[in-house]
Amino acid sequence: MNTHTERVYVKVNSDFDSTGYMQPRTITWADGRTFQIDEVRDFRPASTLGRGHRGDCYTIIIHGVEKHLFFERADSGFASQIGRWFVELPAV
Repeated sequence: MNTHTERVYVKVNSDFDSTGYMQPRTITWADGRTFQIDEVRDFRPASTLGRGHRGDCYTIIIHGVEKHLFFERADSGFASQIGRWFVELPAV
C-alpha cells in the first residue's frame, strides 16, 4: 500500500470575519473545476511537514465527504504574500 502523498496547490476563495478568522468557501483546481465547501468542521494549527513553514489544517465537507485543506503560511519576508492553499493526494 502506497502511503506517500503529494501536495496539490489550489485556488481557494475565502471570507474573513470581523475577528480576522479566515473561512474557506470554494476550491478551484488547476483545470477550472470549482467545488463549494459545505462546512468547516474543524480548524487547527499544523506545521507543513518537511518545509519548516507554519500552517493550518481545515477539516472541510464537500458533497458530504470529509477532506483536509491546508493553508501554508508564507515566509514573513514576503509582505505581499500571505500563504497558499493545498490538498494532499495519494502519490501515483
